Amino acid sequence: MRTSIATVCLSGTLTQKLHACAEAGFDGVEIFEPDLVAAPESPEEIAALAGRLGLSLDLYQPFRDAEGVSVEAFDAVLRRARAKFRLMARLGIDTMLVCSNVATATVDDDEHSAAQLRRLGEEAAPYGVRLAFEALAWGRYVDDYRRAWRIAELAGHPGVGVCLDSFHILSRGHDPSAIEAIPGEKIFFLQLADAPALTMDVLSWSRHHRLFPGEGAFDLARFVGHVLAAGYGGPLSLEVFNDTFRQTDVLRTAQQAKRSLRWLEDQVARSGGAVSLPGGPERLPDVDPPRGFDFVEVKAEDAGEVDTLLRQLGFTFRGRHRSKPVRLWAHGPARVVCNENLAREWPPTLAAVGFEVADPKAATQRAGELKAPPVFRRTYAGEQPLPAFRAPDGTEVFLAGEPEWVAEFESDGAEVPPEDPVLTGIDHVNLAQPWQAFDEAVLFYGSVLGLRSAGSQDVAAPTGLVRSQVIRSADGAVRLALNVAPPAYDDPRGFPQHVAFASSDVMLAARAARARGLRWLPIPGNYYDDLAARFDLPASLVEEMRELGVLYDRDENGDFLHFYTETAGSVFFEVTQRRGGYDGYGAPNAAVRLAAQHQRDQRLSRR
Repeated sequence: MRTSIATVCLSGTLTQKLHACAEAGFDGVEIFEPDLVAAPESPEEIAALAGRLGLSLDLYQPFRDAEGVSVEAFDAVLRRARAKFRLMARLGIDTMLVCSNVATATVDDDEHSAAQLRRLGEEAAPYGVRLAFEALAWGRYVDDYRRAWRIAELAGHPGVGVCLDSFHILSRGHDPSAIEAIPGEKIFFLQLADAPALTMDVLSWSRHHRLFPGEGAFDLARFVGHVLAAGYGGPLSLEVFNDTFRQTDVLRTAQQAKRSLRWLEDQVARSGGAVSLPGGPERLPDVDPPRGFDFVEVKAEDAGEVDTLLRQLGFTFRGRHRSKPVRLWAHGPARVVCNENLAREWPPTLAAVGFEVADPKAATQRAGELKAPPVFRRTYAGEQPLPAFRAPDGTEVFLAGEPEWVAEFESDGAEVPPEDPVLTGIDHVNLAQPWQAFDEAVLFYGSVLGLRSAGSQDVAAPTGLVRSQVIRSADGAVRLALNVAPPAYDDPRGFPQHVAFASSDVMLAARAARARGLRWLPIPGNYYDDLAARFDLPASLVEEMRELGVLYDRDENGDFLHFYTETAGSVFFEVTQRRGGYDGYGAPNAAVRLAAQHQRDQRLSRR
């Protein structure tokens, strides 16, 4: 399907936005009026640039406070409209977005508003301009798309139709199924935006918190399905007001936006029904979500401190890579690669995550269609090629079937693994995200890997709130926690991130680690006093947890025990045990962990 994007979605000047949209692969753009007003180029120059770039100019927006006004005030509306119609002729744009009145409306009457839209349609016709009437969610009288269509229908003019905007409809909880009652030819334009589930006034929600499809909580596939079922044949266009996107690199944001539409097109295509039409939405290659973690990679100039932590947790050294300065550690199915290749002046950093996928070829093709940036790593003869892509935060994501690459590690010096490993795999991986890449990362892991968003929350840390979002597979085999550091966090090593290993017996794992010399993250005694008050646990168990630094949580399905190591560089490890149907991450303990890490960092900085 054709794709379009409003210039308001992007940072930069109007010409920079047009170049970025073309490079990202969009077919057209909506011209946001303030962008044109601030541009030094003439409308003819903007139109010529768009033509050279292969972009159509699909919509001019917004035209405000046009209907529901008094007869006397309508004269001023007509004067403004005629000037904009002449401007649109210079740009070569044939559709104008007319918003429902939010400020100057004084007449709450559908016939009155329809008559004014009819007159505007008559004025627009000589210029070849159509009017797409949109119900703003905060419109003074018209705030429902069904009423906007009723008014457009009453206008009875071929140049008056409606614009449907997913935010204005879904944010108000309106049922989109009635869209199918609107004739497709009268749906002049479609604007799409996702959004997080927030409880706030709808205007602030709209102006600051819209997201690209796949990054929020709206069911946009169902919404678009209704629009296409009505017979709409225009572009899928994005109109996203977001404080972050207006500050980030214009090309990167345009590419993120295009990826979101490609993902949405796939979701709509999979919904079937009336949308399976020639020229309609196309599916991406079928892939199942990853079936587990293959490995994690820690990169550092000197990873000796990480080696020590892994050995203390019970990992055994499995060999050095035959052609690279890389070491493999394993405990049962949990594998950690320590990479010192091209890592000069790197502190220990969680640099890559490998996922086990059923069909690496299909998964790679899907990632390519979503324009995930590929990662090149030199592979020599006899080595398993592992396709890889770079996530928005810079983490390298590898896709593998069977872990044949393990055979590339020479066995000289390899240790014998335990016969009865207490660690059973990787439970989850926690990745720190730059503030400007957070929403892009949610979309990346959801669209490229087929993971889904779970709960999000803010966790209190000594330096501010940490924003956290879980992305996971349905069966829980793969869980990623994406965290954004507070703005005041300024440690040059970066915000800590970690790997959580699953265990069949976390108390046994903690005692064994302590016997090997592990120094775990110290947990304050106040925590265990509070734990004894909150849960009916045996006093002896609480005392043992206090001694071993083990933390505890419980929900209606089961309970959770876990402990943390100290941090090496920006990396630390966690050992977890889920009992019963517990499906969380020990969230009540996160603030305790963050405070303990902060206190340790302060002690070290004073040395």
